[in-house]
This record gives sequence, structure tokens and C-alpha cells, in this order.
Amino acid sequence: MALSHDQIWSALDAFAARSGLSPSGLARKAGLDPTTFNRSKRTAADGRPRWPSTESIAKVLDATGASLDEFMALVARHGKYKSSRNLPLIGFAQAGKGGFFDDGGFPVGGSWDEVALPDESEEKAFALEINGDSMLPIYRDGDVIIVSPTATLRRGDRVVVRTTQGEVLAKELKRRTAKTVELRSLNPEHEDRVLAETDIAWMARIIWASQ
Repeated sequence: MALSHDQIWSALDAFAARSGLSPSGLARKAGLDPTTFNRSKRTAADGRPRWPSTESIAKVLDATGASLDEFMALVARHGKYKSSRNLPLIGFAQAGKGGFFDDGGFPVGGSWDEVALPDESEEKAFALEINGDSMLPIYRDGDVIIVSPTATLRRGDRVVVRTTQGEVLAKELKRRTAKTVELRSLNPEHEDRVLAETDIAWMARIIWASQ
């Protein structure tokens, strides 16, 4: 069958999502430069389509233990996979910087990568890629979580909080009053936190994780 540029890249996105990884996480797992599968690398400077190399695909299959037949099955199902949707993908380090979110905690600007994930998430949801080991053993470096700024928050929910100072935290909502928010750390080596409501820019519930 004839393969299109869009089919191959969509299959790689689908393969990453199936493996519980972002495209950059999949590249790292395969021993490649983390930007190898970024959307910015899929088109050359002159506008011509840039294809993933057979070597990079081979390294992905080797690192994940998948077969070429499995990958080609995703290529063949490209049309069906479009039922998934691409979400903005922002790293935790990026999330702490200005310009990525509006006052409601929704991504703005369009300067992010994207990741294809199950279309079971809420309309305003977006994805965050975990960096480092501060959230072990719950979330590992390279894991992708989907958060929803519009989801109802309840005690015991796992949440992502961004403070007005640009700090981004993934915690468990322990208690919330009119003036303070108590957060339980996911990593026992890190302390619980108590934040004033006035120090919170936004708080979003974690509704999916790539584990």
C-alpha cells in the first residue's frame, strides 16, 4: 500500500500513546534525541515533508519490544486512530513559566508540542509531561498526565496546582477551606504543603495517567 507522510507520523503518535509516552518520551526510550519526533521536526525549513528514518523506527521497536507488524497495523488503522485527539503537551518546567496559561488555567499561545491520547478526556483538558523523580512512586520521569481545569475537585483527588509565583505541583488534595488548600505529597520524601487560596493561580484535577 502507498504510505503517506501523515500516516507514518500519526502511527508514531499512536504508538507513543499506546506505550504511555509522549513523542519525546518515546524518542528518549529509544535512545534518540528527545526532539526527534517533535512536530517541528516533521517539516523541513523549505516546507518539504520530513519522514522518520527507518533507523529511528527500528530503535523504537527494539526499545519497546514491539514488532514491525504491530507498527504497520497502526499505520493501517490511521483513519480510525483519528478518533483520538491531540492535546496540548506541556512539560512541568514549561508550565511554571509565564505565557502558557490564561487566568482560568487553560493553555494559550500554541507554542507547545502535542500528544495523541484517548478521546475520553474533557474538552478543556491538556497534557503535562512529568520531569524528574519528585513524584515517585506515583508518576515517573516521562509519564504523561491529562489534567482538566474544569473538573470538579474533591478531597482525595490528585491535582496539579500552579502558584502565582510560577511553581507547579502535583499533589493530592487533602483539604480545602475558604482561605487555604492543604496538599498531600505523592512522594513520601517531600513535605505536604499548605497554600493560601490567594497564592494559587489555578488548580486542575488529574483525570488520566499513562501508566
